[in-house]
Amino acid sequence: MNQYEDVYTIVRQIPTGKVSTYGRVADLCGFVAGNRARRVGYALYALAGDRSASVPWWRVVNAAGRISNPYNAELQRALLEAEGVAVDDQGRVDLRVALWGADLTG
Repeated sequence: MNQYEDVYTIVRQIPTGKVSTYGRVADLCGFVAGNRARRVGYALYALAGDRSASVPWWRVVNAAGRISNPYNAELQRALLEAEGVAVDDQGRVDLRVALWGADLTG
């Protein structure tokens, strides 16, 4: 399986109403070298067409809990809010409330 497919497999596991971070997804994929979180971002950016609906890319935020997708920030906010995830005026999610998998990576 290629690295993008590894990312998609992990992201599909994030439940409705929860988020994860690029770095946590990278950890769960076993990425160990530099630019780990960025590789997750590249994989999610590469989603196209119908495939983007099958991988809940909108549930991945940066390490500060902020929406950092400059291309679809408003769409990401709307999708998160539709799932019950609170997003503040700065585009930030409270990771203490919404973070998925806190017990998965220690």
